[in-house]
Amino acid sequence: MLITDNEFQKLSHFIRQNIGIDLNEKKKNLINSRLGAILENGNFDSFSDYYQYILQDKSGEALDQLIDKITTNHTYFYREKQHYEFLISDVLPYLVQKQKAKKDLRIWSAGCSSGEEPYSIAMVLADFLGNYKAFWDTKILATDISTNVLKKAKEGIYTNENIKNNPQMWNRIYFKPFDDNHSVIVDSIKREVIFRRLNLLSSFNFKKRFHIIFCRNVMIYFDAPTRHKVIRKFYEITEPGGYLFVSHSESLDRGVTSYKYIKPSIYRKEI
Repeated sequence: MLITDNEFQKLSHFIRQNIGIDLNEKKKNLINSRLGAILENGNFDSFSDYYQYILQDKSGEALDQLIDKITTNHTYFYREKQHYEFLISDVLPYLVQKQKAKKDLRIWSAGCSSGEEPYSIAMVLADFLGNYKAFWDTKILATDISTNVLKKAKEGIYTNENIKNNPQMWNRIYFKPFDDNHSVIVDSIKREVIFRRLNLLSSFNFKKRFHIIFCRNVMIYFDAPTRHKVIRKFYEITEPGGYLFVSHSESLDRGVTSYKYIKPSIYRKEI
């Protein structure tokens, strides 16, 4: 069963409005391949029937299933290591000095996927603060729109192949064997990350602003108006002097954003 032009337009518009992902005509094959099994297993006669099912489902399960099928969740530990190096060399020394009285660092991993990014940040913080870590509140908020990847992230179990490029000290200290082919994050690092489901198109109802926001390899799937809207919301909930990290394949339109460009993929809200 193949999706028609009219069905694709309706479904892609729904996805863009509710999830933010912009699907062009070239993505028809992706929709056919990723949703074909759902239509077959659900005994739907057409993509139109499936679309109506999503609209009428009050439980939200149909939308969750659609999200899990169309989102891309490829990631790994210590990804784009230049970001972590800059975090250690520039960002954390500044913020630790600034927050030394309150000992409070607020960090958000937006679009955290299966957890590799927030856990990497947590390990960097543990290394940087060392014996002083116990005196600091450095809990990391990690959010994603996909319930499936959040479940995996909370478990903290990863293949040994996934962690092989980590700093070796991390694998010795922050992981323990789970079975012959997997390792699991130690509890002290697990406790540092709070996982929540959040759609970046929804309102950000946070009580406090963040010192650091990571949102990498997420907005590349948004169209320009959606991307600019999300970045404006990020800016509003960034502390003055705080940082936004995007992926090296992304950049902010300096004519639109109020963030100051620091270096490729790193931006700052001026004090």
